[in-house]
Amino acid sequence: MRKVWVIGGAAVGLGMGFVMLLVVGVYIVAGNLVNGVTSGGRGLAKGAVPAAYKQLVQQWGNLCPALSPALLAAQLYQESGWNPTVVSPADARGIAQFIPSTWATHGIDGNGDGKRDIWDPNDAIPSAASYDCELAKYVKDVPGNVSDNMLAAYNAGAYRVIRSRGVPAISETRNYVKRIRSLEQSFAAPVTRIDPSRQAAGAIAFAQSKLGTPYLWGGDGTPDQGGRFDCSGLTKAAFETVGISLPRVANDQYNAGPHPSRDQLLPGDLVFFSDDLTDSRAIRHVGIYVGGGYMIDAPRTGAVIRFDPVDTPDYFGATRVTEDGAKALPTNV
Repeated sequence: MRKVWVIGGAAVGLGMGFVMLLVVGVYIVAGNLVNGVTSGGRGLAKGAVPAAYKQLVQQWGNLCPALSPALLAAQLYQESGWNPTVVSPADARGIAQFIPSTWATHGIDGNGDGKRDIWDPNDAIPSAASYDCELAKYVKDVPGNVSDNMLAAYNAGAYRVIRSRGVPAISETRNYVKRIRSLEQSFAAPVTRIDPSRQAAGAIAFAQSKLGTPYLWGGDGTPDQGGRFDCSGLTKAAFETVGISLPRVANDQYNAGPHPSRDQLLPGDLVFFSDDLTDSRAIRHVGIYVGGGYMIDAPRTGAVIRFDPVDTPDYFGATRVTEDGAKALPTNV
């Protein structure tokens, strides 16, 4: 539930002139693919990595040219969702999901305390980076993108990559490489062009059609719920109408694409709010940006789906949802 930062009641009683201005702007901008923003650097997007791990990821993500902080972050998020205590059915352990036998040969003492602890992120994150860079050395002479080949080696083994002279024709491996590279964009600080979402207008049209609908905690808009939504239920349903499947929870939706800055927002971007502006896992509210500093959102119990301002003290950031980004999201976060 979002805190209510009141700005003169502007969220409730907007006139039809303002609404039409927003709608016209939405369709103009969503159909215009010349105003991209930027993404894809060696730095990290604001708040994308939990503060407790940001310095480790930034430092060790620059260990070798084939790796980047955003790529390392994408791997860790895919493996564990930043949970340092998780154990997989295959007995992969900790934030980097090392199997004990692999840890025995590739785990390092990242913090220099004399121990190699598979459960300690201060050892596990450096070990993940070290292992990646070791694999990159094995496949450095293989044709193709060295980072793609490194990820393929991580999934299928370096020998298969060398034998195949690139990413092997194994669906699991190719999907793994694609997922990690797509997630990488969600963790990278902006530096290269990103086009506006092709699905923006459709998602907004759905949200606009629900204006005035009463809020329901946990609401997905089903008939038995009277067609009511909560914040992430609304955004999930809006993007489903344009063929994109988002996770149910707001903080997972944050990683469904790259992150435009506040001055680069375009209609259709998801906008997020949190009490902790350093950690995307603490996000608790989401809306759909429609232009002019406003979003459509389902704010809280007792309210209705409405226009609200985005410039509030709890504004966290935004995501430009992409099909590949949404498909890449792990199911275990």
